Amino acid sequence: MFENSLTAAQEPQEPLPDDSSYTGSIQISVVSSIGLIPVENASVSISYTGDPDSPLLVLTTDSSGQTPTVELPAPPPELSLQPENTEQPYSEFNITVEAEGYEPVLVSGSEILAGELSLQSIRMTPLAAGEDEERVVIIPAHTLFGEYPPKIPEDEIKPVDESGEIVLSRVVIPEYIIVHDGVPSDSTAQNYWVRYRDYIKNVASSEIYSTWPESSIYANILAIQSFTLNRVYTEWYRNQGYNFTITSSTAYDHKWIYGRNTFDNIDYLVDSVFANYLSRPGVRQPIFTSYCDGQRVTCQGLSQWGSKYLGDQGYSAIDIIRYYYGNDMYINTADFISGVPSSWPGYDLTIGSSGEKVRQLQNQLNRIARNYPALPSVTADGVYGPATAEAVRTFQRIFNLPQTGITDYPTWYEVSEIFVGVSRIAEPG
Repeated sequence: MFENSLTAAQEPQEPLPDDSSYTGSIQISVVSSIGLIPVENASVSISYTGDPDSPLLVLTTDSSGQTPTVELPAPPPELSLQPENTEQPYSEFNITVEAEGYEPVLVSGSEILAGELSLQSIRMTPLAAGEDEERVVIIPAHTLFGEYPPKIPEDEIKPVDESGEIVLSRVVIPEYIIVHDGVPSDSTAQNYWVRYRDYIKNVASSEIYSTWPESSIYANILAIQSFTLNRVYTEWYRNQGYNFTITSSTAYDHKWIYGRNTFDNIDYLVDSVFANYLSRPGVRQPIFTSYCDGQRVTCQGLSQWGSKYLGDQGYSAIDIIRYYYGNDMYINTADFISGVPSSWPGYDLTIGSSGEKVRQLQNQLNRIARNYPALPSVTADGVYGPATAEAVRTFQRIFNLPQTGITDYPTWYEVSEIFVGVSRIAEPG
């Protein structure tokens, strides 16, 4: 259904030459950590990570909390397309954000790939009385470039205790994943509540390069989602006495990096397929899909670099999956998506559509517009006219979706997620 849905602590880095012929782009979005309120007129300074005291650009956020999209130097794109290269395939930048009434934030190591749009989301904490301490986010090396522990092998199908140890009787897309930022036994590691789609986008951006073929990216996203939903479905860590869903350790799970940037094409593909996972006939739980880079580490599962080469050869995502996991693996869809007011109607809403789903969309857009004033208000009459299409198009522009004015699957659930974020009203799942 979505195979062709796309349209379009670290070591100091030596500054790239000013005449670099390759660039990537970045847009920075700044919101309050309380209430999903865009931070307008924030000052955003960008510098090389290796030369943090020499700003390249100073930008200002608009009423949606966003900077303009700007170009930054990047290494040649072929460096992210071949594993044999020892040169870092992305450039790294420091981003310092200051805004009246908020604690300043420094993100160190935001990654830029040639020809790719990076999305750097930054949350600012409102100032407490007398406090003005800078919060620092450090993005370590990408897993395909840095050194990380290999995955400890596990069975792809977990034993299920039908007596009630497994809480879930069906596959559910959770609203949040609780990520333990360390190995399971490290009681000092922090737990983070992360929205499910944001978690998948973060992991995919940490584990593979956005320069790869779309089918390769999709296959890796499927493996990440199925792996994650297996952890959710089996309550894997909770059944061991832990209070989290998954870890950020590559020895146990996938690499998740607090505060890292993601990439536009990965974001949109996740938005398009986030309810998918991998199944085998007769097995109820999502398959625990192990994978590895296929170069420094090999495993009984998907090879990341191998999936890239198969994508180069024209393999579809499901062909790549079956190449590594066997011909009886298929793509399934979760029974329920939690944390949303209402499910997608099953068809695109566009000019001429009408009914309760359109009215619900209009009401949600109007509530979002109270936080995002660039979004025009519409009459909630249940009729999808030109004004509703224009409001949807503006929403899509703000939230980095194709600007069609049509409420398709990714747009419906993005509207739902932002609406819940600004209002915290959702049906219990």
